[in-house]
Formats: sequence, C-alpha cells, structure tokens
Amino acid sequence: MASLLCLSLLAAAAAATSPGRLVPFDLLYADGVRAYLARDWARAAELLQRALHSYAGLRAARRACRAACAREEPFPGGPGRWEAALLGPVLQRAGCLQRCLRRRLRPAPSAHRASRAVRRDFERREPYNYLQVAFFQLKKLDQAVSAAHTFFVANPQHLQMREDIEKYRRMSGVKSDSFQDLEATPHWEAYETGVQHYDADEYLQAVARLEESLSEALSALEECRALCEGPREDEDEEEKMQPGLYEAIAAHYIQVLKCRQQCVLEIATKPGRISATEDFIPSHLDLLQFAYSQVGNQTMAAECAASYLLFYPTDEPMLEKMKQYRTELEEDAAVTARQSIQHYVQRSLMEKKLIYYAVEHLGETFNDPDLWTPDELIPENLREKHREDQEKQKQETLDVEEREKRGPLPFEGIAVTMDSQQMNGTQRVVFDRVLTESECKDLLRLTKAAGEAGDGYRARRSPHTPHERFEGLTVLKAMQLAQNGDVEWRDAKLLLQASEKSRKIIESYFTPGKKLHFSFTHLVCRRAVDGEQEGRMDLSHPVHADNCLLDPEGQECWKEPPAYVYRDYSGILYLNDDFQGGGLFFTEMDTVTVTERVKAEELMEQRSVEQDQPDGDKHQRTDRSSRSSSEPRAPRRASKPADQRQKPGLDRKQHPKVLRARDEF
Repeated sequence: MASLLCLSLLAAAAAATSPGRLVPFDLLYADGVRAYLARDWARAAELLQRALHSYAGLRAARRACRAACAREEPFPGGPGRWEAALLGPVLQRAGCLQRCLRRRLRPAPSAHRASRAVRRDFERREPYNYLQVAFFQLKKLDQAVSAAHTFFVANPQHLQMREDIEKYRRMSGVKSDSFQDLEATPHWEAYETGVQHYDADEYLQAVARLEESLSEALSALEECRALCEGPREDEDEEEKMQPGLYEAIAAHYIQVLKCRQQCVLEIATKPGRISATEDFIPSHLDLLQFAYSQVGNQTMAAECAASYLLFYPTDEPMLEKMKQYRTELEEDAAVTARQSIQHYVQRSLMEKKLIYYAVEHLGETFNDPDLWTPDELIPENLREKHREDQEKQKQETLDVEEREKRGPLPFEGIAVTMDSQQMNGTQRVVFDRVLTESECKDLLRLTKAAGEAGDGYRARRSPHTPHERFEGLTVLKAMQLAQNGDVEWRDAKLLLQASEKSRKIIESYFTPGKKLHFSFTHLVCRRAVDGEQEGRMDLSHPVHADNCLLDPEGQECWKEPPAYVYRDYSGILYLNDDFQGGGLFFTEMDTVTVTERVKAEELMEQRSVEQDQPDGDKHQRTDRSSRSSSEPRAPRRASKPADQRQKPGLDRKQHPKVLRARDEF
C-alpha cells in the first residue's frame, strides 16, 4: 500500500597598520562568542569588534610587508648560478618578511594562524551576526542595524536575518542611513553606480565611476594576490610523505600561482552572490570605450578599445571601432593600450603558462577562471580536456545560478536530498522531513477511514490500471466528512495544513516572491489487487505531463485542453515507504478548474469560529506561534557559510540568469 498527497500548483573595521601587539583574531573571536553565549553583551560587542579589527590588521600587515620587501629586496635579473639566483633572493625575501611581520604582529606571526573554520566565519561575516544581537541588547540600535545589514549583504538568503532586517525597518528611531555595509568594497559601489549612469546615457558620470571602479578593482586584485603568498594550506592534513626540496618549492609556487589566478573571481563576485560576473576587467574597458566615444573623447575611447583587444584580439566589432578611431584621430597619434592593463595581461599569461606546464608535467589540475585565455597557450594534448572543463564549468555556473534564484525554505528541519542536477533535469527537487512520522500516521488513518473508491476520478475504482485498488480523498470531502462527524476535525485540518505547507515549500524554493495557488489536491491510497500482479507489465500511472498533452510520435507536448495548461508545478508527498513499486521517474518526450480548496478552507474557518465562540460570546484568539517581542533571534552556529554597434553589456549574459523551462512531476 502506498499513500501519498498529490499537489498541483499554478504559477569594517579600520586596518591596524601601526606597530604594536595584535591579539590573534581567532582568540578574540572565541572569547567574544563565549561572552555572547553568557549574555555578557557589552564584553561580547567589545571582543567581536576587536576580533574584526585584528583580522583586518593582520591582512593589512601581510599586504604592507610584502609590498615593502618587494621594494627593499627585489629579485635580481642578472646572470649567475641559477641556484644562487633563485634560492638566495628567496631566502632574503623570506628573511625580510619575517622581520617585517615580527615588527607588526606581536607576540609572533605564528600566533595569528587561525583554523580554516574560523577564517571561513570571518569571510562570511559571521561576527556581525553576533554583534547585531549584542548591540541590540545594549540599546545601540544604529550599531545593531549596521552590523545586521553588513552580515545580510553577504548572506541574502539568511532567513532569520531577513526577518530581523524587516523588524529594524519598522522600528521607530532607526535611521535609514544606519543600513550601511561596514565591509563595503569600493570597486563594487563605484561599478554599480557607473553602470546605472551608463544605462541612463549619463556618460560623463559613467566614465568617472567606471574609471574609479577599474582602479579600485585592480588595487583589490593586487591585495588579494599578496595574501596568496601566505603559509601553504594542505587540503589533506593527514600525515604523508613530504616532498623533496624542488618538488616542495614547485608545489607551493604553483599553489600561489593558482590562488593568484582565482583572485579575479574573488573581486568579480559581489558580496552575497555565489557566481562571479563574467569578464569583469574586460567589461570595464568595453563599457568605458563606448562611454568615452559618446562624450567625444576619441583618444581615451581608442585607448580603452586597444586595452580590450589585449583580452580578445580577434573581436571584430572592437577591431572595427579601432579602425574608426584611428581614422578620426591624427595620423601621428599613437594608440596604445593602458600600461596597467598590459602588465595585468602579460603577468596573467606568464602565470597561466607556468601552471599549464605543471598540469602537463607534474600532474596538477587547474580550472582557468578566464574566458579570454588563448588556445595556443594551452598545451595541445590538454586542449580537449580544457574545452570539456569549460563546458562543465558552464553547467556548474547554471546550477549555481539556479541555487541563487531559490528562496530560503520557510520551515526548519526540511532537507533537500536531491536537486535538479542529481535528477538530470531542471526545476526538480526532492525534500525529506516535510511532515513528522506522527503526522504521516494520522493522515494514513484518515485515508483508511474516509477514502472512497475513485474519489476525484469520477468514482472509477481503478482509473489507471485494473491491477490496483485506487482510493482518494479531496480536502473538501475531508472537511464535509468532519462536519458530519464521520472523521476527526483534527485529521481533516491536518490534511489542509499539510497541503498548504507543501505549497509554501514549493513556492519558496522555486518562485520566491511569486504566489502559487492550488489547482487540485488529492489524498491517495493505492493497493495492489491480490492475485493480479503476476507477469504485470503496465504502469501504475501512465507517463504523462500535468499541463500539456504528450505526443510521443511528434515528441511534443501540446499546451491545449483537456490538459490543465494553467498548472506550473506538481508535487507528490509520500506518507509511507513500506511498499514495493510506486517509484517516481521522468522520461524524454518520446513516450492532463475549479479548485475544491476554497470551500474546504471556508469550512475550516467556520469550524474555527464556532470553536472560538463559547456561550455565544465572540472573541479573538491569540496566535500562540507568533512572537510578541521584536527582539532579534540569536544566530545559530554553522555546522563543522559603437554608434552602429549594440550598446555593450546589453547583449551579454548576466549573472544570475533566470531559471529556464519548467519540468513537471
């Protein structure tokens, strides 16, 4: 016996750079969390702020020391024995770094090595999650709002913080300018403002902000690259044979090179997003050349076009623009790419060449973050794999974009056990723990007590196959039976609530912000008929689509009656698993209102009113599930976070993309 419920739905801190003792940020963070759990709000706020300050100071010290030592102890380029030319400068650079870091990081640089879990908390801005509650308890609303907003910007799917932010917005006394990102990155602020001016055809303003963004982005890129030169982090911490001198140097160097290459993804990923903006640096130049041409500055437009062509030298529209710019400018005017962009491209290509050498000869792996890497740079025997990796990366990007589109689940405890990728399609998902075991048993009892043969299918006992007994119960029928006293009201109410819970889950996961409405809901029980299962070849339920007529011959699905063309999503909620068969599967193309819920909900509402009116006295009941306090909830720890050319940017694929075609259960 298989029972199931079928649903059809329509559609900050300042960097510490001065010498002095810098307490390790992970120790401050741990003490801050302990103070938080002890409800010592003042001490928690102090320690968490100091932890953020120390974290920023540590990063600033490492960046400053690497920059200083690159000036004080430059690597020589002259002739000499290769060992002395390589290892001597390496040792001198290492000594310089140690001296500089000892001056800036007291008591010792090694004390500031934190675990990966703690570093991940700071990358996800987790301290601000604690800070906002501590500041709220200290009646420091402005600081609480800033901390909450800073955390929420990087964690926009955090349901609890979303609720807290909405509460802050409704509070009197909270100023709108308190909603500020204390960890805001300058290049993203300038970039988004520049794009807004660009889209509004305000090209002078766009040029200013996009130039600012490009400059800040290149600066952020250098800072990220400097931090890559820190201690090596082994993915596998288990004891293993240590490599020899040259292998160790090569392995660590390649790790640094790969880290530097990934920096472009870090700066191109907006806080709170998962996927990076494609071609982030080239897109600046593409937008800038068009904006400069619109304000009549052909010299700068040509410079930006020449810079763009360093990334895509065969881009025909840009080559045409360059030809036009050279014609418009004086013949003796030299058009060259920006030196900063030349340096960026040349350095990146050099690093890629070394990495691909290691991939070919040392067994390394590499996911190239750039779309503009020339094919000739990649060893011939790796090009096919490179193309396959790019296709795989595109699919992973699509999967990431689909996850970004999803909303947070509205109920705790529900688990996603299979997503679209695991189910080999799109718009597919399997949830677990939607109902409790006792709730499933109550609904099974209701099915046995009230299910009528073929209810909802014109009273046909076996609408799909003669080998099964088919019983069903609509929510309206359940309410009518409860009204007549044939079944318990609580069981009928549970059926209504379970279907509504399922609707909210599907709505939140697939269409956040867009309301879904019921088309049909059916509590179904299927039982195999004894003695009629031997040699059975038919399906319990034929292959079908809920919102179109499946045409196996033409391999199409026709959106026309009698199919329920208005349906967007279908769901099945399994109430038990102690049966054989009944599996759900999908096929390719080569292999159907009036809702009953409105009346059912009216009966349920009428019943509630009757229960709330003893002795004829009307009164309104308080919802015990709601909280009367506006206090934000405590965070939960994460378990072990051209004039004739189309305007640039309009024809490019932006992230995240909207979800594509919907598949039906």
